[in-house]
Amino acid sequence: MTKKNGVASSHPFHSSFAAAEAAALLTIDLAALRSNYAALANRAAPAECGAVVKADAYGLGLEPVATTLHKAGCQTFFVATLAEARELRATVPGATVYVLDGLLPETESLFAAEGLRPVLNSLPEIADWSAYCAGQGKTLKAALHIDSGMNRLGLSGDDIGILARDPALLSSFDISLVMSHLACADAPDHPKNRQQLKLFETLRKLLPKATASLANSAGIFHGPDYLFDLVRPGIALYGGEAVLDRPNPMNPVIRLEGRIAQIREAQAGETVGYGAGHHLSRDTRIATVPVGYADGFIRLLGASDEHPGLTAYIGDHPAPLLGRVSMDLITIDVTDIPSEHTLRGTFVELIGPHVTIDDIATRAQTIGYEVPTSLGRRYHRVYKGA
Repeated sequence: MTKKNGVASSHPFHSSFAAAEAAALLTIDLAALRSNYAALANRAAPAECGAVVKADAYGLGLEPVATTLHKAGCQTFFVATLAEARELRATVPGATVYVLDGLLPETESLFAAEGLRPVLNSLPEIADWSAYCAGQGKTLKAALHIDSGMNRLGLSGDDIGILARDPALLSSFDISLVMSHLACADAPDHPKNRQQLKLFETLRKLLPKATASLANSAGIFHGPDYLFDLVRPGIALYGGEAVLDRPNPMNPVIRLEGRIAQIREAQAGETVGYGAGHHLSRDTRIATVPVGYADGFIRLLGASDEHPGLTAYIGDHPAPLLGRVSMDLITIDVTDIPSEHTLRGTFVELIGPHVTIDDIATRAQTIGYEVPTSLGRRYHRVYKGA
């Protein structure tokens, strides 16, 4: 590390003037993303491996993520909303795009105009799509979603019975996919998994033959019974833990680093941050880093007298959080780190080799999915490995 006027300056961040004005750096490793997709596709074969890229590709950027996955061989994508689907269509013009949240009233023409496929979750949605297709004289494609036990979106067993007794209800469009969603896939031994598998197998046989899909990221690891024709990984693509209490085989995709803005000395007994809820147990050297809950750095990651906070890292040196997470700032304990490694501008690892998104989720009493999808827009983003 070199320094100028007491400022660390060896990081590639400093090669860009635009980057240098940002307080933190978010690096997305597209090579790791590509590797994760290949590993999941290999595990799911001969089933097709699609990709879930809703919520701006889990917060990592829809355009670069979808482009990378498409080049890696992904042909089928899933998003939550029509707006996401239209953005995705502009990025991967030839891909198949399904909209999981379904068909809202008077949106049929928008789907049709861009070749997007609604996931039909109810009999009224089926009726609207059928009427539109019949009126246009076109046999357009759509998916049917069976609710196999989540009680969220999807067709009930009674709905499937109605469709089975009256095939004309489905005659105006092409059913390109029949799908369902596992509620407890992250817990492989949960009895709900087998219950849902059995119900999905039973109900889909009452419908016209179509490509079938049940497995999300975790479902891919449940074995061949769950794979069917198409799998839909999401969190595993982005390096997150899909199955609980097992080693995570996926490569990390995200690295988040904040920069030290100031170093200060505080005496034992003094407090740090809002609420004065964290008293220092020793004379402490404190580094302030301009990242906070406005950036998606969750408040529960902070520390108090009652509980420790997340541990950040500078190189291989641990730097525990002190006090509350503020809107724009966090404070860390750098007392035990050599001063030459804690210069103003030094980068602090908040997500990376020592701190995974699932480590953060555990400390924040949430799930890994919330961590990347909460990442804010103030970070300077770098995509490497394209």
